[in-house]
Amino acid sequence: MPVGMGLEQALLVTVAFGPARRVVPRGAAQARDAAGGTARHPHEEEDSRREEFRELVTSAGAAVAAEVEQRRPKADPATLVGSGKVEELAGTAASAQADVAIFDHDLSPTQLRNLEDALPCRVIDRTQLILDIFARHARTREGQLQVELAQLEYMLPRLTGRGKAMSQLGGGIGTRGPGETQLETDRRRIQRRVQQLRGELEAVRRIRSQQRQRRESVPVPAVALVGYTNAGKSTLFNALAEIRGQTRATPVLESARMFATLDPKLSAIQLPSRRKVLLSDTVGFIRDLPHTLVTSFRATLEEVRKAEVLVHVRDASSAMRDEHKAEVEKVLVELEVFGRPRIEVLNKVDLLSEEERAALEANRQAVAISARQRVGLEALLERIDSELVQDPILEQRLRIPQSEGDALAALEAGAVIHERTYEGNLVSMTVAGSASLLGRYRRFRQKD
Repeated sequence: MPVGMGLEQALLVTVAFGPARRVVPRGAAQARDAAGGTARHPHEEEDSRREEFRELVTSAGAAVAAEVEQRRPKADPATLVGSGKVEELAGTAASAQADVAIFDHDLSPTQLRNLEDALPCRVIDRTQLILDIFARHARTREGQLQVELAQLEYMLPRLTGRGKAMSQLGGGIGTRGPGETQLETDRRRIQRRVQQLRGELEAVRRIRSQQRQRRESVPVPAVALVGYTNAGKSTLFNALAEIRGQTRATPVLESARMFATLDPKLSAIQLPSRRKVLLSDTVGFIRDLPHTLVTSFRATLEEVRKAEVLVHVRDASSAMRDEHKAEVEKVLVELEVFGRPRIEVLNKVDLLSEEERAALEANRQAVAISARQRVGLEALLERIDSELVQDPILEQRLRIPQSEGDALAALEAGAVIHERTYEGNLVSMTVAGSASLLGRYRRFRQKD
């Protein structure tokens, strides 16, 4: 979108499939609530999905000009919504002067072509919308390569009939990056570019693997933050790096916009046991995350696959937190890390009432925190400490000459000293530290 022009005007189209929604009388709803029922109203999930859809569109840089909803038994194979609804959409798009119609559903190549022929504006689906947001936020060369590959793989089966989207360079959501390719671009040319991108990403993956091998040569366990987009992972990453960071890491962008963090970030932090871990923050997940993105971003998500412990950050204030948890777990299954040790973290407890916070804190399976308010972080660090298996914590009795200043300084910095006494030139101490650290000073170990 050219600088200086207004926001693109978007017509939002949401489609739900299934039987008509049953309306609960007001009196019945009040009686159920008074009886203490906690079940969600049937329409709450759909309302949450619509709100999430609006946030996606806003994150893509568009303004909502109009919204159209439909519920139907099943998808129409030609247009998704049926011919009658297409006529309504055409009239709404024209009256709202919409630049683009965005469907909160994936469209087949045939549906996309038919809708573009019938509507007076461009048409994009949910996958294109998410890909566009990723294209906006890709800053590193690696991120840009991954987004381009995902966009081209999406575009390949949809080349026929993309006149409106491909007739000119630039110009809005769904046309950034490779979407700007001219109409005469043929399938073979795109396939060659896809192969080239895969080769470049494989080179990136090799470099990352080499960097990871160098890190792994020193036994520093890896811990990865995962979670639904906008759950507060970046805020938590910054908070932990601030209070326990071993390096002056550049803060990760904290934003209410979806997918504000795209490229992975790493920071070394120290746990209560004085053990060091490498913390990583990666892209957030979302409902119906396009498979092309999971595949294309495999190099970035490798940090998740190699982590010893996953910290699943959830938004405790969201009415959809259980559904979001299920969506994250689907991606973890796809990444083959579902069975990895995982810590459930309920973030944003500062947005809850005292009663709600008390209920969450009574759940010993999860750690309740507020990353923004720096509440509960020490408990989380202790939980991470207890979950790590690599480089375990050992307790030993050592006797070290005072002349061994380097050894004493290293133990002071990297281990917890429970007891220390002086016997002439010797320092006797009981220490708890990582096996790798204590192994370097085994010659000072006091025999029983």
